[in-house]
Amino acid sequence: MPPGIIDTMPPANPPVVGVAFVGAGRDVLAPHQVLDEPEHLDHLRVGHGERGGLEDLQPRLVLAPVNRNYTFPGGVGDPSAVACGEHLYVFYGEYGYPGEYAPGTWNGEVEAAGQCISVARIALADLDSPTGAARRWDGRAFAAPHDGVGAPIATLQIPAQDGGGPVSAGDRSFHWGPSVSWNAHLQGWVMTFGGVDSEFWAGDSVWLSLNPHRDLGAGANSQDWSPPQLLLRKPGHTLWYPSLQPLDGPDGVAERHTSVKLGRRARLWVKDLGPSVHRYLSEHIVEFHR
Repeated sequence: MPPGIIDTMPPANPPVVGVAFVGAGRDVLAPHQVLDEPEHLDHLRVGHGERGGLEDLQPRLVLAPVNRNYTFPGGVGDPSAVACGEHLYVFYGEYGYPGEYAPGTWNGEVEAAGQCISVARIALADLDSPTGAARRWDGRAFAAPHDGVGAPIATLQIPAQDGGGPVSAGDRSFHWGPSVSWNAHLQGWVMTFGGVDSEFWAGDSVWLSLNPHRDLGAGANSQDWSPPQLLLRKPGHTLWYPSLQPLDGPDGVAERHTSVKLGRRARLWVKDLGPSVHRYLSEHIVEFHR
């Protein structure tokens, strides 16, 4: 199959991957707060022609010769957005320097401390005029500006002793590319993401993390993700953009499952960059147990 073609033909008997839900129990809400599920938007309309969302400006980009990853010098990207309460929560990859970059003062540990998967939010009421309205998590609250320095989700960072390090190094590991969905079976949030292990953004693994809190806006709930669990490894391949998608059976249709609202079983999709063929395909069904 040529590169870029979506393989929509699932295998006859795809393997089932069992995943146990870990972490704290379900939050107890006051009776007037209890919902069957978090609110999700079927459609999002963002102000036409405006610059919205998140951005890292030129001073935060790590340039050559310090940058040796042979891809790009930083920035934000690969987002996944879910609506919860009165906000849209945007999970994204954070690849820039957490401050102003200069070759003479660059520090690899400082760079790595500010990178991985981060989250910001914007009020749903601001989506018609989003410029500058998003706020990044700054370590204590959603208070950093849309183009400021935030704080990544600490539990998803890879420690240096386990091979973790700055994006610019080219020979260290980090997690990236989140895809977030509400899981009605677990009554919690599920995130899948990739891992980079070498230059040219190469990595052969897909990871999973869980968040038990219905309300992402309360306290530091948006940061309370379980340590990454290895979901899939495919040696000799590079795996990008993993996401969970609904099955097309009657249960999924009846429950109105979507890419941001799933149940006990979901199909794992990933872009598979093999030795000779690149495809976006699904070879596995993920089954959650609680």
